[in-house]
This record gives sequence, C-alpha cells and structure tokens, in this order.
Amino acid sequence: MLVNAGHGEERLSESELGSFFVLLMVAGNETARNAISHGMQALCEYPAERARWMADFDRVAPTAVEEIVRWGTPVIHFRRTATCDTELRGQKILAGEKVVVFYNSANRDGDVFDEPFRFNVTRDPNVHVGFGGPGPHVCLGAHLARLEIRVMLREIFARLPDLEIKSAPRKLASNFIHGIKHMPCEFTPGRVNEQTVESRNSEESV
Repeated sequence: MLVNAGHGEERLSESELGSFFVLLMVAGNETARNAISHGMQALCEYPAERARWMADFDRVAPTAVEEIVRWGTPVIHFRRTATCDTELRGQKILAGEKVVVFYNSANRDGDVFDEPFRFNVTRDPNVHVGFGGPGPHVCLGAHLARLEIRVMLREIFARLPDLEIKSAPRKLASNFIHGIKHMPCEFTPGRVNEQTVESRNSEESV
C-alpha cells in the first residue's frame, strides 16, 4: 500500500520509503525497550515505589507505566520549523527559525509536576510528553508501548522478583535516544512472586 500510495502522479521516492520503514522498525523498538530499562533502574533505586507496585500490580500499573515513560523519556529532543512569527514566554520566534523541545526538561518542569525529580508510581495527574505533545505528532504506538511496559514489568516482578542492578548502567552514545547499552543485574534463579503470578493468570483468563 505504501509503495503504490500517492496523489496523482506523485509517489514516495525510494529514500522516502526507506526512511518510512526505518521509522517503523526502530521507533517502537528503541523507545519501549529503553523505557523499560530506565523503569527497572528507577524501581531498583526507589525500592519503596517498587514495593508499592508489586503489592498491588493491577491497581498501580496504569500510573506506574506513565511515570516510567515520564522518568525515562527515551527520546531526547525533536526539532520543528516555525511556520509563522510568534512569541513564546517572551521569546520571539520568526517564521523559518528552528525550534527544539527537550522532552526530559519538559517532563521535569516544576510548573507542571509536583516534586518533578521524584519517581512516584502513583503520580496522578501525569501530563508528561514522553509520547510527544498532543495533536497530530503524538506517538502512534503509545498504546502498544504502554502494554509492552506493563507486560514486561509484570513478568519481571513474577519471575525475577529480587532482580537488582549491580553496577552503574552504561548509556547509549546518542544525541537522540536516551538509551541504556548495558545494565548488569543479579537475581535468584527459580524465585517466583506468587502474588504477581496470580494477578497475571487472572488477567489472562478474562
């Protein structure tokens, strides 16, 4: 459908098609997996928050997932070009000028969030921009990403309940993706969290 899509005689070029498929392959991979890694790091660094979630996984999961996305903020920035002259908080912006939003800064804005530098799995409201801003540029895979984070953390809690990070993570060398390259962990083989397993089985049977 993409190859044949067009308007009149216009079709996507080979480079445009290539960029589109790179976006499809990479966007949902890099962002979700790095959000999960940052989330696990935060849960290890804030054991009380981890205990709150593990004690009542299903109830806490919706807000915990949003907090992981806010806290991890896998995409560092996006750039746009102003289409008209405007002014933002006293800063004049002319048509054609480039404007950059740094999502990590926005997700720790003290005017928006109470205690923005605290990881809080029950934070509500949580109007983060980890999936982009509202409108046409919001992440198309946001609902899938939320589900992936929820399922992965549920399985970690069930199968590796005592998982701990043993040394400082090594970050991905990137000016676009806030990623974790290596994060050495330890856990007790065979240990199971029965409470989380029961929650998972109950959800799967519905």
